Formats: sequence, C-alpha cells, structure tokens
Amino acid sequence: MKRIIIFGNSGAGKSTLAKRLSDQHDLPHLDLDILAWNDTAPPTRAPIAESCEQIHAFTRANKSWVIEGGYADLLSIVMPSANEMLFLNLPVETCISNARKRPWEPHKYASIEKQDENLPMLIDWIGQYVERDDAFSLKSHRMLFDAFNGKKREYHSNDCDTSQNSVVNAPAP
Repeated sequence: MKRIIIFGNSGAGKSTLAKRLSDQHDLPHLDLDILAWNDTAPPTRAPIAESCEQIHAFTRANKSWVIEGGYADLLSIVMPSANEMLFLNLPVETCISNARKRPWEPHKYASIEKQDENLPMLIDWIGQYVERDDAFSLKSHRMLFDAFNGKKREYHSNDCDTSQNSVVNAPAP
C-alpha cells in the first residue's frame, strides 16, 4: 500500500511526478491546488477546515494514494497517514524555468491565456521561496520533511528516480 506525499516550491515538478507515480502504481492522485482555493477574483485560500475535510474524504475513499502540493499546513494533516515522502527541493532558477515551460493546466486556468497572464506573479512567487515564512516556504517544507519518520527522499533536480524500494534522504549536490 503506497501513501505518498510530494511537496516543494511552485514549478518544482510536483504534479508531473505525482502523475507519473499515479500511472506507474495505479494510485489515485490528489492535487491540493484544486481544494485549497476559493473560486474568487483574486483567488483566496479556502478555510483550512474545509480543505481538511476534503482531504480526509479522499484518504477515506482510497487505501493507496499520492497527494501533492506546496501546502505544508495541509500536508501536515495527512502526514500521519503517509508512508512515503518526496521533497522536491530544486533550485529556484530551475523552478522558474519549469514554470515558463509549463503546459496549460485546465484544472487551474480557464485558458492558456489566463495561465500566461498569471506567469509574472508566479515567477515572483517562486523567487521568494527561500525568504518567505509561510506554509509555502522552504522553511515550512524543511520542517515537514525533518519531522517525517517514514521513508523519504529529498531531490535537488527533476531527475527523480522513484523506482527504489527504500527511499531515504538524498544529500544535496
């Protein structure tokens, strides 16, 4: 039974890796972006309790799963149920490059044009990862990673070899 959480900065490749693992292992996949935000302009965070209930409904409905997102506050809710953790701790420059090349995400944006309109804000957001002190920050992600006692791996590039049975902390390059 696999219960995997994946997190990191925006543009780190969380959704791509989660999709790959979901396809490889026939795992239901939950992207926290779809439940963490209200459909408002500008977007606002949904209440944590509401997001928490949706996460619990997903994990109750599925024995195995992969859950991904940059939300340390939401991931901490599901962390006790997870048995594997993947931290995509890529350089900010790599995340920005990935964001510029990102294909259209129809579950997040009504059109590719809307996604492209958001790109400057996203690049600025990605660039603040190390300095921020919120649930989306390197500091929060590091605390989440360090607190997890199950199998875990920290990646510093998009060359994620997830085929290993034993997953441990990979040293920084």
